[in-house]
Amino acid sequence: MVNNPSIYEINTRVWLKRFGQGKQKLTLADVPNSYWDDFSKKGFDYIWLMGVWKLCDSVIEKYCFEEGLVKSYKRALKDWEPKDVVGSPFAIAEYKINPLLGLKRSLLELKSQLNKKGMKLILDFVPNHFSAESPLIKTQPEIFLSVDKEQYENDPYTFYQPFSGEQKFFAHGRDPFFPAWQDTVQVNIFDQHARDFLTKTLLELTKVCDGVRCDMSMLVYNNVFMNTWSGVLEKNGYEKPNTEFWTDAISKVKNKRSDFIFIAETYWNLEWDLQQLGFDYTYDKNLTDRLKSATTNEIREHLLAEHDYQKKSLRFIENHDEERAMSVLGKEKSKAAAVIISTVQGMRFYYDGQFEGKKIKLPVQLGREQNEPTVEGIPEFYNKLLSITSREIFKNGKWTLLEPICSWETNTTFKNILAWEWTWHNEKIIVVINYSAVISTCRIKLDLRGFQEEFIIADLLNDQTYARSAEEAYHAGLYIELKPYQSHIFSF
Repeated sequence: MVNNPSIYEINTRVWLKRFGQGKQKLTLADVPNSYWDDFSKKGFDYIWLMGVWKLCDSVIEKYCFEEGLVKSYKRALKDWEPKDVVGSPFAIAEYKINPLLGLKRSLLELKSQLNKKGMKLILDFVPNHFSAESPLIKTQPEIFLSVDKEQYENDPYTFYQPFSGEQKFFAHGRDPFFPAWQDTVQVNIFDQHARDFLTKTLLELTKVCDGVRCDMSMLVYNNVFMNTWSGVLEKNGYEKPNTEFWTDAISKVKNKRSDFIFIAETYWNLEWDLQQLGFDYTYDKNLTDRLKSATTNEIREHLLAEHDYQKKSLRFIENHDEERAMSVLGKEKSKAAAVIISTVQGMRFYYDGQFEGKKIKLPVQLGREQNEPTVEGIPEFYNKLLSITSREIFKNGKWTLLEPICSWETNTTFKNILAWEWTWHNEKIIVVINYSAVISTCRIKLDLRGFQEEFIIADLLNDQTYARSAEEAYHAGLYIELKPYQSHIFSF
């Protein structure tokens, strides 16, 4: 397994519309095998197809036209129509491929194509909830969080009655800091039937994909679940289990298929906890937020975390939940941020449209996107960056944070610069980023013992080469001057 892999997220239902030459219905079978060659050349290890599972169309009209959602549709798609609303991909009816996207065979063929090109397929797993009208409510009602009529009548927003003729009431899925998601039904992770069902589902998924991105995975953490649903759980006599669901489930899946990976979407500083439960990678939302608004020193301090933690962190500047980096950061700062997340330890994450500089955040309920012009220079920038970071040194080398130092007595701009080193056998690479809006300078001391007095250093990102003094770089430090949000990736 690659130590620092790259993953690419695709909004499947929207993305498919780019193929098929005017065909009304497009499936995974319409994507040519050759399409994936470019991702392989760019060094991608994983492709995440977001939103392939079967949904309940019946919940769309009931729950997908709330005022806040409609406002988001208008912002993202000026000429949107009700038919463009296709439902949340995270309100899953059951883990069968959405028939609008193809057959199970199509998914297996796609996985085979990716595997032959050295890439693996990641799909969604949502442990916290299913669609509010999932057929499982009838066939497997014991896995969901049920309530009595009194609880339902006291809070009909959080709780609901799925079948008008039956006195059965369930909780909608929720995050404790927000109102319930009306289009979902809550799984009762404290019930053994639910744990067994979800584990069985994961074991089945090992046959159709190579890993899962686990939506809001901290919500089924025992303490979080207890705090969210304590009143309901106590009234129904449920006690906190002795073990965590993730520990048990991941262990069983890894026993069947050791290379199957688990990626946790998680927040609230629970990343380390979930890594200890067996997750291969956890979202590093803290870095994303720091890249938007924190000081360079705060970013540097974040990168001082233990190597074991960082190697299991997933680094990103945008995804389907985040505002687009081009919109939030602007062109030059987003490029600098991309260099950062692409050259630190961990899993490097990119979202469809990022390489073109898209600015519109598309609500996941929409099945059509606004046409956007490609931002000049952005595709070329990413092509260059990914061609560099696909090298073995960035995949399996040793990463070390460097300390930029003052270049002259009154200079303070060295504090704006981030720098680190990669080593792999006899190869060295130094990454230097001015993450500020002013010209900044610094020196960086390099261990150049064994190098000739004059050595050549090549800037891979900017196609420049320089002759420098090894003695000066070793004793005083390599002199660096960078314009706002500019970067060097030096090889020597």
